[in-house]
This record gives sequence, structure tokens and C-alpha cells, in this order.
Amino acid sequence: MSFTRSVLSLVFLGAALALIAPVLSPHIGQETDNLYSNIFTRPLSRIAFKLGLLTSTTRSQSTQTFLANSGKMTRTPVYFLSHGGPNLFEDYSHPAYAKLQTIGREITQQVKPKAVVVFSAHWQADRDAVEVNTATSQGLIYDYYGFPAHYYSVQYPNTGSPELAEKILGRLQGAGIKAEGVRRGLDHGVFAPFLVAFDPEKNPLNVPVVQVSLFDSDDAAQHVALGRALASLRDEGVLIICSGMAVHNLRDLWSSMGKPKAQPYAYSFDDALKEAVEQGDADGREKAMVALLKRSDARRAHPSFEHLLPVHIAAGAAGDDKGKQLWTLPEGSMSWAQFRFGEVAAGGQ
Repeated sequence: MSFTRSVLSLVFLGAALALIAPVLSPHIGQETDNLYSNIFTRPLSRIAFKLGLLTSTTRSQSTQTFLANSGKMTRTPVYFLSHGGPNLFEDYSHPAYAKLQTIGREITQQVKPKAVVVFSAHWQADRDAVEVNTATSQGLIYDYYGFPAHYYSVQYPNTGSPELAEKILGRLQGAGIKAEGVRRGLDHGVFAPFLVAFDPEKNPLNVPVVQVSLFDSDDAAQHVALGRALASLRDEGVLIICSGMAVHNLRDLWSSMGKPKAQPYAYSFDDALKEAVEQGDADGREKAMVALLKRSDARRAHPSFEHLLPVHIAAGAAGDDKGKQLWTLPEGSMSWAQFRFGEVAAGGQ
């Protein structure tokens, strides 16, 4: 099953759901700049989760006390993963599948983190505040529509860390960022790529995972500051992973089907993102990355910016560490670029 066909099924059914969205909540449909983005991101999934409409699954896992193992350690790198659609976890022949497996092995076998903090394009909180998952065990959020039945029972075993969540809240509040703890499951922006990178049977992660939301804004500098506020966790063995897409335009999926090359903006914006991430100094990188949102091709590459802003969080968390594109693939109206900020220490932690 191809990525494009699966997402098209989602889009068509999601568009129908969008017609009845006002009945469910006045928040759905307010972001009319990009209907398809509303289908994939916060409003529907967040409201359905609060109403208890989303199927969930939990699996107990050995609980580790993060604080007891978080002394001074070798600084971890920061990753930005382009995560694709929910079907990624069984799209075995897609080139991104093998690349995420390689990155996953690098993390488990070389980085060897004590815990993971993850940001996903599919969780936005408020314009001036973020949320932190404080739950130890919570069900997955199946925040997509129109896929086969087994997509709504897929499991990804994971355990949170209330101790780490409290530490995150403290760092955010210390940086002047409004933040509150909530109980929430992992969305597909986390579990879809994690099922590939950290296959529970072949390459399990086996450390606590705490998800943090984005802001509900298009402010790139605000998201850089969000990452910067948590950068010091990297010195305690905590790995920061930010999940989005380098280019993400669902509107052009249909017109892109069957064409031998990706959309022109998929190439041009992908190149610009690489150039910005690989700027030699942190200040220059931040300026270049903020400027990305003002490019003439920015709204073609990202009709809404929630899939781009996780890379800004990653850049903020990187501090002075240099960014590097590990791999990319412009495809249709998407790009799958994967980035790492900082180096992997020899021998891991």
C-alpha cells in the first residue's frame, strides 16, 4: 500500500468529517487556511480524545525512575524525523523505512539515551502555552481516518516518566514558557516512526518517552526558544526527537500522483531547509530558519506550518551543535529529509 494512496483515502474521508466538525466543536474549522491540515492535526484528534471517542491501547512496561539515573553524561544529539503517514510502519519497501531503521539503531546502539523527549506535529496546545504528558501509561491516539481496521488496534509499547515530565515543566517555566501537565497518549507522529525506528521486537527503545506539545502558532522563533529551554536535558542522557515533515502539502497529493518528479517546491524548499539547518553558527542558523517561513515557496511546501516547526524546536535544543542532513527524498508534494544536530559520541553513554 503506497503512502500516497493511503493518505488520499484519509483526505477524502477526513474532508467528509470536516463537514460535520462544527457539530462536534466550534474550534474545528476555524483554521480554514488549510482544511487538510485540520484533518491531520490538533482540532479533531484533541476533541475526540477529550470526548473519549478515540480507540486506545496500553501495555505495561518495566518502569524506570529517570531521576535516579540522570547524572552528568555525554551530551546527546537531537534528531528531526520526517514521519510520513500512519501507513509508514508497514510500508516496508519505502526508502524512508530503511533510513529510519538505520537512525533507530544509531540511537539504541550508540547514543543509548536514558529517556526520550519527543515533539510531534500532531499536538499543538495554545498560542502562548505548551502541554507536557505526565502519564506513566496511556493509550495511543489514532488521529487519522479512512485506513484499514488494523490501523486502529496497532500497539506501540511505551512508558512515560512523571519525574521527567515534572523536570520538563520546571525547565519550561524557568525559561518563562507557560506549560501545564496533562495525561495524553502518543499520536501517530510519534508511534508511526517509532514503530519503524524502534521496532519493539528487533530494536526496542526500552526507555521512558515523554511527549511535549508544540505551541498553536506559526511563530518560528517561539519554537526555537521552546527547544532551547530543554537543551540542558541533553547533558543528563535525555534524547530530544522532533517529528514532522520537511515538506508537507496534502492539497497537491492528487496532482502529484504518477509524476516522475516531485513538485518544484518540494525540491526548492528542501534545499533551503538543508542550507538553513547547516548554517555554521547558532545565531545564523536561527535567523535562516525563521526566514524559511517567509520564503515565496513556504506556503506551497507547508500550507500550514505545524509539520515544519518541530525542526525549529530541534535547532533550539541543539544550541551551538551543528546540524546535518542525514538523508532526504523529495516525493510528490512531500519531502522526507532527516536531520541530526550534534555528533554521536563514540561508545555511547
